[in-house]
Amino acid sequence: MLTQTTTRVLEPSDLDAALAVLDREPVVNAFVTARVRVAGLDPWRLGGEMWGWYEDGMLRSLCYAGANLVPICATDRAVRGFADRARRAGRRCSSIVGPAEPTALLWRLLEPSWGPAREVRARQPLMVADRLSADVAPDPYVRRVRKDEMDTIMPACVAMFTEEVGVSPLAGDGGLLYQARVAELVGAGRSFARIDEHGQVVFKAEIGAATADACQIQGVWVAPEYRGRGLAAPGMSAVLRYALADVAPVASLYVNDFNLPARAAYRRVGFQEVGTFMSVLF
Repeated sequence: MLTQTTTRVLEPSDLDAALAVLDREPVVNAFVTARVRVAGLDPWRLGGEMWGWYEDGMLRSLCYAGANLVPICATDRAVRGFADRARRAGRRCSSIVGPAEPTALLWRLLEPSWGPAREVRARQPLMVADRLSADVAPDPYVRRVRKDEMDTIMPACVAMFTEEVGVSPLAGDGGLLYQARVAELVGAGRSFARIDEHGQVVFKAEIGAATADACQIQGVWVAPEYRGRGLAAPGMSAVLRYALADVAPVASLYVNDFNLPARAAYRRVGFQEVGTFMSVLF
């Protein structure tokens, strides 16, 4: 039997069907699910299109096509359909990111027309925690960043982003979008830091994507002069405590496989590796 398949841009009326796909893997899909639950499927509000892959009239897989290209619950056939659409549209994203297997296939199909990438991070362990470890006490000095501390936290955020991604978030629009995102997280009470008596950020992290089922910790950073002093694990323990108490029953993050100190610190705090992400950076 031949299976009838098709891809198309989803419309606001497809919201329930899209959420049903996203909810199949609430931790893995937290980033996109959080956006969809706030913005729906209207491309202007969502910041991109949501592509759907249908088999015999049923929505099976998704692909978010915005600043990132993100395959969601994507089978090999769906990835090939998404790659065809992405190739025709041309590259508009700054990265491809998602579960390693479908992301790797998507990149293999797109690389001849989209390549070369600036960097490919093929293995980024996905880690989750649903409780605090008794082995690491939360840093009592890590707290929520106040709205009047934007000038204090912003340089640390820029330093973290530049170090992690390899380009400054201030490029292009002068950092307006990035500053707005930082301000959004501060305003929502999801930006955390340890700030010393001189007003310097020693440690920081944010709870980025958040749904009722899961949240994602991001932007973990220790000031270079404070590294090697054992601040990362207690700082992460403090952020995890806030996340589990105030945001969602499960917290996740993904980390570069070569960052062995970070992976060890996260494991000490209570995170376990449950999967692998992949990122292609342009």
